[in-house]
Amino acid sequence: MENRMNLRTWGLLLVLCGAIFLEGIDVAMLNVALPSIREELDMSTTSLSWVISAYVLGYGGFMLLGGRAADLLGRRKVFLIWLVIFILFSGLGGLATEGWMLILARFVTGVAAAFMAPAGLSIITTSFPEGSLRNKALMFYAGTAAAGFSLGLIAGGLLSAISWRWVFFAPIILATIILLFAITLIPKSDESNQTKQNFDIAGAFSISGAMMLLIFSIVQFGEPHAERTWTISALIGGLVLLVAFFIIERRSSSPLVRLGILRSGSFLRANLGALLFASSFFGFQFIAVLYLQELRNWTEWETGLAMLVIGIDAILAPTLTPWLVNRFGTTKVIVGGLLLAAFSYGLFLPIDLDWTYKAMFPSFLILGLAFALTYGPLTISATDGIKEEEQGLAGGLLYTSFQFGAAMGLSIVTAISVSVTGSLESPQAVLEGFRTALLLPFGAAVLGALIISVGLISNRKQQIQSFE
Repeated sequence: MENRMNLRTWGLLLVLCGAIFLEGIDVAMLNVALPSIREELDMSTTSLSWVISAYVLGYGGFMLLGGRAADLLGRRKVFLIWLVIFILFSGLGGLATEGWMLILARFVTGVAAAFMAPAGLSIITTSFPEGSLRNKALMFYAGTAAAGFSLGLIAGGLLSAISWRWVFFAPIILATIILLFAITLIPKSDESNQTKQNFDIAGAFSISGAMMLLIFSIVQFGEPHAERTWTISALIGGLVLLVAFFIIERRSSSPLVRLGILRSGSFLRANLGALLFASSFFGFQFIAVLYLQELRNWTEWETGLAMLVIGIDAILAPTLTPWLVNRFGTTKVIVGGLLLAAFSYGLFLPIDLDWTYKAMFPSFLILGLAFALTYGPLTISATDGIKEEEQGLAGGLLYTSFQFGAAMGLSIVTAISVSVTGSLESPQAVLEGFRTALLLPFGAAVLGALIISVGLISNRKQQIQSFE
């Protein structure tokens, strides 16, 4: 590929960005529509939470399988097939007349995203040569993902005012358009060059089972009325399957995950950074939304508008971030982004019952900048130096880290908030619960910055040794 993007490569990038935008807007719109869904389908709080948790289970549980399937079966084929499945089950969600139908639809939609996301990312990383051109493409990709989530809050508020079912029907229209262009623009070249090896069925089942059970236990941990026996059993079962997976991979002639990929320090740091950043971001956003709607009585529409400024990263990611990466390097930019995220959460810690939007605005604005400096560069760091035939696997591992982080952040801040608030229902008690829970995002961002900083020390040592 040339060092400059032509019209066709721009079209390819826009299609793949459209897919990740679709994922972001789909999740964000549903979050805003939950109260309307509960009212019409007469769902309990526990069953309503499974509308979100089912998606997380499907997404996180099948992400590694999806990434490896893209490498072995063809990235284009996997992307297109699961985009069609995404469309079909989004429609089922919109037509649901019972809670279980909606939960099933969300689970399969999550599985579809688990196959689409790493396939789409690996198409980018294999279509654009490593360096400034790939970095530019990944910055656009990251910015679009964030824009989808930010704009989804507004779109969800608007569509829910008509009917919550449009939260499911609207993505179908966008997904169909993406599908039509994807068929033409995604190259077929990767499908004739796939590695000829057997598929690791035992590894696939063990890791998918492990991921699902571990995420289930994390989600249940945050539920105040969850049966702890089930939670502990799921955690133990997930850990047993995870150990079994590593044993299987060591002995397999065609492993689902080549364990050697985990020996890369930069790769491991990028994934730990992604997990901690997602944990902090989603944990903070969850508390901020509850604060605005439950303590300040803001509507979904007002809440979405208030947090729209976080979407500034959609502008900064493809413009400012590539320049910073070229000027200072990926690692320094990620560390800066994580420290800015910690600063943003720190500014929000003293929230009170009479805070004005003027007092909240700096936190949301700085968090948008932090997202722009962190998400895309983490993607670059996790895929740099990875063999072309393992780009889908690298993407799958990265998105698994993001998903685990999101589940952990939501679960832990919920558990902390409920524990501190206890049986008290006064606004001041709830506020204290929120303040305490906000320490988790702050701590996670600081820890993430420390872990990524190890890369700076390692790089400096290598530079010193090269001069000796």
